[in-house]
Amino acid sequence: MVPTNRAEDLAPSYVLDAGMSRFQVKAYASGMLSAFGHNPTIAIRSFTGEAWFRPQAPEQSSLRLEIDAVSLAMSSDANDKDRREIERMMREEVLETARFPEIHFASSGMEANQLGEGMYAMKILGKLSLHGVERDVMIPCNVTIDEERLRAGGEFSIRQTDYRIRLVSVAGGTLKLKDELKFQFEIVGKQRREAFGD
Repeated sequence: MVPTNRAEDLAPSYVLDAGMSRFQVKAYASGMLSAFGHNPTIAIRSFTGEAWFRPQAPEQSSLRLEIDAVSLAMSSDANDKDRREIERMMREEVLETARFPEIHFASSGMEANQLGEGMYAMKILGKLSLHGVERDVMIPCNVTIDEERLRAGGEFSIRQTDYRIRLVSVAGGTLKLKDELKFQFEIVGKQRREAFGD
């Protein structure tokens, strides 16, 4: 979300770096394979975004994020056949990436408590647009910041059915996925080197 007032215009800007970050989705299995702990983990490999952070007033900070839905790929152990089938179903039947190629998040508010020098416990409130549906979410995270980088780590969960996503099964029905998805992240942003207003 691009800053719109004078105070936010002066906030340092941090460009998110997917290559230095870790962002993944954990799905939870039911059915026959759930007894073996077969919970697929999906890596989010391509995303862009920017954070504006005000150390003197962190509750006035903001964030926007765009994820390339096609970039999601299974990162947990599985045989090649199951991996290909899970990734095909994820793109074609779950996310329907041909129709909805991007996932968006834009913050609408922040809650922040300073833990120490350059360290904050935050709750990021905002809108998540997924599979053609926009809903409010709250993302708790810990943020550390210095003159060069911003790092944010945390996790949050959503329900697939809240976004009109059909629950699917793979491997001949032996692996079914529960409604809950858990997002886990360690996001790194590099400070943008340019003037922040006149």
